Amino acid sequence: MKIPRSISKLIDSFQGLPGIGPKSAQRLTFHLLRIPQDQIERFANALTGLKQGTIICGVCKNVGEEEICAVCSDNLRDHAKIIVVANPMDAFAIEKTGYNGIYHVLHGLIDPLNGIGPEELFIDDLIQRIGNYLKENDDLLEVILATNTSMEGESTAMYISNLIKKNNFKLTLSRIARGLPVGGDIEYADEVTLSRALEGRVEF
Repeated sequence: MKIPRSISKLIDSFQGLPGIGPKSAQRLTFHLLRIPQDQIERFANALTGLKQGTIICGVCKNVGEEEICAVCSDNLRDHAKIIVVANPMDAFAIEKTGYNGIYHVLHGLIDPLNGIGPEELFIDDLIQRIGNYLKENDDLLEVILATNTSMEGESTAMYISNLIKKNNFKLTLSRIARGLPVGGDIEYADEVTLSRALEGRVEF
């Protein structure tokens, strides 16, 4: 049986999204086929407005609705604390913890195998931002590297750390702690995770 072109086009579009395989793409498409037209139109309008209604912040490079995002323009935030993350989703996750500093979003990680070098990321913007802050403020700045613990995340954190040291910036540089997740069993943890959990232990 030949699938109508409009259905096959939507299936192909869903398959282009990360984490969506052929089966999931089909389920999503046929789900949309069953729902009322007004819901489909709201969904389509939300997709269309995604790019039109968002902008990359000129300071932290996170996504927002204004040239300067709500976090960067908030004077109640601790502007002497910058947490560096790979993507906006990481920033949204950290925001849920009650973190009260500000962000810098790289929009990726250094990944030579996929042709992503430092110049493709907002690393130079971070270094310039740090330099400007230190010139204009006497407060001790803390930069927290919160990239993930993959090879790409570690190499990106190391690259940024080396750049900061090369520029002789006087600041506090830290890395988020790594170790066992809440609810994790020690017996199933790998050696690297266990060793990092021991290194990052705190007084109880």
